[in-house]
Amino acid sequence: MTQGQAGAPVRLQSGDEWVYAFRSQEDAATPPDDAVCAAAPFTPTVKLGAGLYVPAGDGGYERVGSATACFRLTDRAFTPGTQVPFYARFLLPVGAFTAQGECVLVSNDQPQAGVVLAGGALKLVEVPPGFVGGVMTNLSVFNPLKLPGFATGSYYTLYTFRKEGTGAAAP
Repeated sequence: MTQGQAGAPVRLQSGDEWVYAFRSQEDAATPPDDAVCAAAPFTPTVKLGAGLYVPAGDGGYERVGSATACFRLTDRAFTPGTQVPFYARFLLPVGAFTAQGECVLVSNDQPQAGVVLAGGALKLVEVPPGFVGGVMTNLSVFNPLKLPGFATGSYYTLYTFRKEGTGAAAP
């Protein structure tokens, strides 16, 4: 198993299996891409733009990409157990990954009322050249009330596969 280099999403590789780990954080300087949300198989009610980050050697984070997330949220009480359709595109140094699936609202009151915790499983529906399929998971915080001390963002694990014999350069 090999690990990725600095300046790239944290990556583990074993044969044709590639795993990336990174953090997203909503960023007003990175607006959502309306074309991404227009491609969603549902009508989004929430569109978020985010920066993508990996741990840096100094204990901070280094930006490695951007993302647009689109979801259909109709339960403004954020009732735990609610399933929310989710569609997103992640622009990473190795290319663009698009994922689709559902997130489940887990809590609307931890660590305080108004902070929404969720988790999801997403299928990769578009991958860069040299890759074939895969899955993503996320653990997310959604701060719709803009409460101080809480950022809207997620931790993602992207599990994908390289195509055999493509001659594509390793990411």
